[in-house]
Formats: sequence, C-alpha cells, structure tokens
Amino acid sequence: MLYSTTVKVTELGISIPEFRVKALAWAQHFQLVAYYTSNHIPYPYQGFDELLAVSARAPIAFECDKAFESLQEKLKQQQTLWCGYLAYDLKNQVEKLSSQNPDHIGFPPVFFFEPELYLYFRDDTILIYSSTDKIDELIGTILSTPAPAAFVVPEVQVRQRVSFQEYVRQVERIRQHIWAGDVYELNYCMEFFAEQVQLQSLPLYLALNEQSPTPFSGYLKYGQRFLMCASPERFLKKQGRKLISQPIKGTIRRGATPEEDQRLQFQLRHDEKELAENMMIVDLVRNDLRRSCATGTVRVEEMFGIYGFRQVSQMISTISGEMRPECSIVDAFKGAFPMGSMTGAPKIRAMELIEELEITRRGLYSGAFGYIQPNQDFDFNVVIRSLQYNAETGYLSFMVGSAITFDSIPEKEYEECLLKAQAMMRVLGQANA
Repeated sequence: MLYSTTVKVTELGISIPEFRVKALAWAQHFQLVAYYTSNHIPYPYQGFDELLAVSARAPIAFECDKAFESLQEKLKQQQTLWCGYLAYDLKNQVEKLSSQNPDHIGFPPVFFFEPELYLYFRDDTILIYSSTDKIDELIGTILSTPAPAAFVVPEVQVRQRVSFQEYVRQVERIRQHIWAGDVYELNYCMEFFAEQVQLQSLPLYLALNEQSPTPFSGYLKYGQRFLMCASPERFLKKQGRKLISQPIKGTIRRGATPEEDQRLQFQLRHDEKELAENMMIVDLVRNDLRRSCATGTVRVEEMFGIYGFRQVSQMISTISGEMRPECSIVDAFKGAFPMGSMTGAPKIRAMELIEELEITRRGLYSGAFGYIQPNQDFDFNVVIRSLQYNAETGYLSFMVGSAITFDSIPEKEYEECLLKAQAMMRVLGQANA
C-alpha cells in the first residue's frame, strides 16, 4: 500500500527547484535512485515527467538470460511505478546475436525497481507517494538536507579508446560494407574513458544537466554504479494503446548568433545526406512498430523536424501507431529494441557489424532508461550523451557515435562525434572541449 499526498509550494517555504535539489541530495542515502526531468523543454508528446524515485530494497529479480520472458511474468504482478532500463545487449535476446567486447562498467542487461517513495514535481505542487504515512516527517527531513555541493572537477585524463587514424580506417571499412550491399547505414560509436577516478556522481550529473539540458535527462544510482544522462532522444512512449517513437538522425552545431543559428538549422534541414539518414531510420522504425501495432495505424506524424538544444540542433521525426489488443508492452519493447537510430539498416546486419567493428561493449549505452506507470503506460529515452561510472573500480566512461553512409566523409563524422562529446568533456574539465 502506498500513501499519497499533494504538497503546495506555499507549504514548503522554498521554491520547487530548491526543494527538488535537496530531495536529490537526500536520495543519495538509498541504494536505488532514479530521477527524470524534461528541463521544461517543449517537445512533441512532452519530455520525461519530473520524477524522483528511491528504494532501500533489492531491485526486481529477473532471469537475465530470458529477460523479456521474465519481464513479461513480473509485469503481471505490477501494482506501482517501475523505474529502470533495458541495456543494448538485450539485442542478443531479440535476434541471434552476441556481445564479446569488454564491458568496464558492469550494468546488468535489465534492471527495474519498485520505489518505496516517489515524488512528482509540478509547477507549484509536489505529489508524493510513500510506503509509510509519515510524509510530514519526510518533508522535514528533505528540507533539512543541505543542497549538493558544486561539482569539483577531478584530476582525470580522459582518453579515447579509438584513435583518429583508427576511426578513419573503420569508417572506410563501413563504406566498403555499404558498397558491397551489406548495410545502407551503420551507427559506429567509440568510447572515451578515464580510470581510477574518484568523484561525486550527483554533483557531476547536475553539472552535466546545467551544461546540456535535454528533454530526456536522467540520473540512476544502482549501488555503486551510476548513469548521468543528458539524452535528447526518445526511444518509445506509450499513452493508452498509442506508441510513439522519435528517432534522431541529423546533427549540426548551434550558431553564435540567432542569424547564424537559423542559417545552420536551414543547412541541416536541406542537407541531402542527413535527410537520407533520417528517412532510412524512419522506415526502419515504422517497420519496428508494425510488429506490435495494428495494420494501417503506423504513421509518420512529423518528418525532419529541427529542434535546438544547448550544444547542437537535431533532426527528429515522430512515428506513432496503435498497439494490437493481443500485444503486451513487452511485445512493444521487443519489436522496437534497440532504437534503429543507434544501429543502422538493415538492423540485424548492422548490429552484427557493430559488434565486429567496435571494441567496447555498449552495455547501457544505446539502451533505454525510463519508467513504467502502474497502468503500464511508459516512457523511455535512448541512452546517449551520457556518463557512466563504476565507483567500486573508479572507471568513468562515455560513448559517442554517428551514422555512416556511403557518402560519409570520415573526418566530418569524427568532428560530429567530438561535437556530441563536448558537454561531457567540458564538465570533466578537459581544456580542449
């Protein structure tokens, strides 16, 4: 049983943003923490709910080698909110694939927990659900919690797992695969990492969110493993029987002036290569949604939409469909997972080549982080523009990538990767970012 109450901002004595930051600091006492925010950025079908969830209990137990079947069974008993993720390597349970590359972070392939307490932050109210009825005491504890200290940039040396020369060679290999007809497009990614790092994860996340606010931003604490996510991309959202997917393909830097910004966005909207990439992924996502949606309901609601974020402008399309009555949300996940914008087309062959060409296991990167409501509506992002940290080993990692087509110029693709890495490099104090 969960107790619920609505608290007005006038009862707090401080603003909602001030209370939210204190609540995040208080939440660090728990083993399991999930936080989601849209940063109030306008977005088709809105961004994430403003939500903080915590638990001191164990996460939900899954059979990791039968993750989707196990998830299906566990969801039959769902009574409250679930928070968690699906990692990229669940692809091996969607198709006959494998993952052999090293994983230095160690997130399991599937993870969800049922919060003991969660809070929805509105403009002038907070909706609180708690497993105890001592909500007034809880509010007092949060109000007395000091706000997190500002992030102190650690002494770290961020290194690239793939050199510029090797990156160029790999892109040329991908172009040869495209020439041979193996794939039309492939999303090739590389890792940046630092070792023996000691840092405070919450201040780092807050610094990243300040540097790069996005509509699908989030923070996850799973014991000593942390995700600090500044994702601009939605994987899949369910509203009633409606599914919405919003792949991103097409990136350009922001301009220094409104005039330059408008010119760059116009350039992105009319770039034939970027339009072709986006169109290929839209077709892929349409096919993915058809696996769980009724015939004739899958449609493209917006094609080639241009949206500006702090560091970059992106080309985003919106595809939706109505789930068939016999399909469950696990069917919806399996049908669309992983996000086509992070694989390429055709999807299966692209994922085989990704495993061959990349040298780091993606793990949680390219997976999906989000929440499932008690009525089984859900919202999940694509885990990109994200830092991952294992506090036990001191390993810090992030990955970036771009879509390679036959027309790709390796040096320009490399520049796009560095542009996507910019916010993360800056918060880590890397002078050249």
